[in-house]
Amino acid sequence: MSKIIKCVFSVTAAVLLALSAGCGKAADGGSGKIKVVCTVYPFYDWTVNIAGSSAEVDLIVSGGTDMHSYQPSAEDVIKIAGCDLLIYGGGASDSWVTEAVAQNENPGRTVINLLELLGSLAAKEEHTEGMQTDGHDHDGEEEYDEHIWLSLKNAAFLTQKIAAALSEKDGENAGAYSANAEEYKKRLESLDKKYEETVSTAKNNTLVFADRFPFLYLTRDYGIKYYAAFPGCSAETEASFETVMFLSGKIDELGIKYIMTTESPVAGIAETVRENTGDKNAEILALDSMQSLTAEDGQDYISVMEKNLEVLEKALD
Repeated sequence: MSKIIKCVFSVTAAVLLALSAGCGKAADGGSGKIKVVCTVYPFYDWTVNIAGSSAEVDLIVSGGTDMHSYQPSAEDVIKIAGCDLLIYGGGASDSWVTEAVAQNENPGRTVINLLELLGSLAAKEEHTEGMQTDGHDHDGEEEYDEHIWLSLKNAAFLTQKIAAALSEKDGENAGAYSANAEEYKKRLESLDKKYEETVSTAKNNTLVFADRFPFLYLTRDYGIKYYAAFPGCSAETEASFETVMFLSGKIDELGIKYIMTTESPVAGIAETVRENTGDKNAEILALDSMQSLTAEDGQDYISVMEKNLEVLEKALD
């Protein structure tokens, strides 16, 4: 954390220099479009779909970097300092964003913390039976799961909030933002309905994750039960003997045929869990958490969630 704060402080002079040349629409090369900055890909893709050609939308955490280990560059902080609208998640991994905003004031900038906007819809981190924790009490503070995009219901709610913020910032294009958001919401709700139908007709209702578990919102939305090795933001890289045996035992007890991981699994844990099951034949499947997805990957938020549905349908068979 100290390295990140040091980085943010080190670019303050550069930011002030950039701001002295103007910001927002006035600094946009004469295009007249508002500048929007998003921290991670799902928020970026939502905003692109809503903004259309009426705003310039930029992504900060790119290049395949996991959001939990991201450290901002001077260019990133300058973008945040000079934008008209900043959209970020607001979880623990975004502490560097909070520092950048605090150290680089911009009266014309609107900052949207999506976790705050969720309000009562935000989910507290869970530590379920058998889950291995880092052993820290985090000063007794309650932590909220920051993987808020892994819920189509959250997406439908938050995209409307983003559209409202764009409209307030750029009233001239408010009609376009509103229309685009409504159209995108229909696509999200249609896919949400497919998830509900798939889960309601599934033979199984439990997932066993031999990995970190960033899918709390998704399982909560559809009433899916789960067991996992670690919480979603855990820094653990090795599972204890007790954790492995617990997960292996659940697979045998429930007759589960699949072991779940994320797209970037903690190395070797799923294989070790499988080797400790009775028949050692469980197939390993991955759900994509989009934590390191970029605009260059040739996918978008909805297409990834469609693929996740296909994986989920198989996993719950």
